[in-house]
Amino acid sequence: MKKTYYLFNAGRLSRKDYTLKFLPVDEDGLEGVPKYIPVEGVSDLFCFGSLDANSALYNFLGKAGIAVHFFDYYENYTGSFCPKEYLLAGKMQISQTRHYIDSKKRMIIARKFVSGGAFNMTKTLRYYLNRDKDVSVSLNSIELLMLQIEQTKEVNELMGIEGNIRQRYYQAFDIIVNNYQMEGRSKQPPGNELNAMISFGNMMCYSACLNQLYHTQLNPTISFLHEPGFRRFSLALDLAEIFKPVLVDRTIFRLLNKKEISSKDFDMNMNGCMLKDSGRKVFVKAWDERLNETFKHPVLNRNVSYKHLIKLECYKLGKHLLGLDEYKPYKVRW
Repeated sequence: MKKTYYLFNAGRLSRKDYTLKFLPVDEDGLEGVPKYIPVEGVSDLFCFGSLDANSALYNFLGKAGIAVHFFDYYENYTGSFCPKEYLLAGKMQISQTRHYIDSKKRMIIARKFVSGGAFNMTKTLRYYLNRDKDVSVSLNSIELLMLQIEQTKEVNELMGIEGNIRQRYYQAFDIIVNNYQMEGRSKQPPGNELNAMISFGNMMCYSACLNQLYHTQLNPTISFLHEPGFRRFSLALDLAEIFKPVLVDRTIFRLLNKKEISSKDFDMNMNGCMLKDSGRKVFVKAWDERLNETFKHPVLNRNVSYKHLIKLECYKLGKHLLGLDEYKPYKVRW
């Protein structure tokens, strides 16, 4: 079974026969012990440290269908190396483009992304409401805002409602999380520990959605809620709206409330807050566990992982674009 590998240290990545060789290098240029990874067991790579590699390696990775996602020192997602889109199909691309150009068809899909994400936020809030966390004010506000989604006619109007929903949702984080205060959403840089974890988790979710899009016929650059061109793979941003409450936020609540991450895992400086290597490793471990966690799918009647669930979401969207079935966003059941 293929798995995701996370490279936190700086180093050199090269090919050795059908194996990837990673040679860690410290700040003084001293080489560590090389690690060997059989290429057939790799689905994708996440690079948080400086990576030295040549075009021959990327040719090898491209042929093996392995994507590489890059993050800078401040944990910002900077880009991806994606193999050639071997599954792209002309019929799907034409249908996807037509649904973007037709404002009515585009709005139908865009509203689905917002309503699906908002529903999953309310499920998360209800989970904690039943555990003596009084998030009723945020929950009621979101449910009222959700009534406006189907009335929207323009994407900008819909994005405004989505922003208000998320603002009410984030207000509940101070109640849900023990010993940490969010004090409003802040980005670039995050202002505190909670904001640092949200930014890092959201980038991980975006990358996971992009990974699964690559394995479908959908074009990740043609989106419906977010404008194409605002980010290169904007359809991944659309899909991430649905999965952030389910995957990112619940991972954050677990790590902080169970004290698996503490203040020593954050670097506070004049420019803001970011996770240290120790914190990133803990987060990534919990994130990977969450992605590979399985549950019984109510329609397929078999166990699926959350990682596979993202791919199933892509398939559902593809069927909608081809006129085979109406797209219904994933809504968490618990």
